Amino acid sequence: MAKRRASGEGEISLFPFLSILACLIGALVLMIVVLVISQMGKAEGRTAEEIERAQDYIKLKKEIEERKVQDVILKEKLATLQKLQKELEEKQQKFIKLRKLLATSKDLQEANLKISQKMQKELDDLLLEIEGMKKQQAESKKEIATLMAEIKKRHVPEDKKIPPVVVQPSGSGMDPDTKVYFVEAAGGALKILGAWGEDYRLSASASVVVADAAYNYFLAELAKNPKSLLLFLIRDDGQGAFNNGAGRAENDYKVRIGKLPIPGKGVLDLAMFDKYRGKMSPPPAAAPAPAPAPAPAPAAGGAKPPAKAK
Repeated sequence: MAKRRASGEGEISLFPFLSILACLIGALVLMIVVLVISQMGKAEGRTAEEIERAQDYIKLKKEIEERKVQDVILKEKLATLQKLQKELEEKQQKFIKLRKLLATSKDLQEANLKISQKMQKELDDLLLEIEGMKKQQAESKKEIATLMAEIKKRHVPEDKKIPPVVVQPSGSGMDPDTKVYFVEAAGGALKILGAWGEDYRLSASASVVVADAAYNYFLAELAKNPKSLLLFLIRDDGQGAFNNGAGRAENDYKVRIGKLPIPGKGVLDLAMFDKYRGKMSPPPAAAPAPAPAPAPAPAAGGAKPPAKAK
């Protein structure tokens, strides 16, 4: 029978290795717990400065809407004033003609006494109308001055205006040969941003998107370069406009498209895309009808959204 080997001969102790491993696991667990707690604190709470900025934004947005209403009222009052001034001039010219007729010889006045009396009555009526118009004109000017003062009071200072929205490339970058063109989708409209030096705005209704010569010229030029990218910048209310504009570009012209949601109402800042932006010559004065046959207009929200820009 073989002898049992002595326990202390050739044995390897694993205790130091296990101790180090246990300490390492404990340290990793502690780091993970600290990171999770830190992220939860960021997600659940907001700083007082962020809350104040949000309140200022809501207040400024409300003031801007009120100012738009005041602008509409002011334009209506100005139109009314111009109409009154024109009518006043016409009445004054008629008044001058009537005075000349009344200043003719006595023989003619006697021969046309009835006509003269009728003309005198018309003259009196005209004078009353002119007097009333003058009063109305004065009231309109007073209302316009009040509205102008109110608009001036509601003017948003430069340091309180909504900051611009900086549009940044998504992902790890773009192919250096990519030529990016931008279309803003907001409300019921599309706006081509500086593709030929100036912006071009059109309605986003399906019938206009299909028939608009400048928009179809723009898509046809993009289709000539496979490395072109048409990037739609979608405002909060621009999903329907995006569906119609992107559907036309993708289905009928096979243009590569992408989309970026744009929060808020600030002015778009596209400076980070300067080295990628494409340019083209402006559309001809009388652009020909689009060559591709229009596809059926997709229902709002029902079009298949294109892949996000890389």
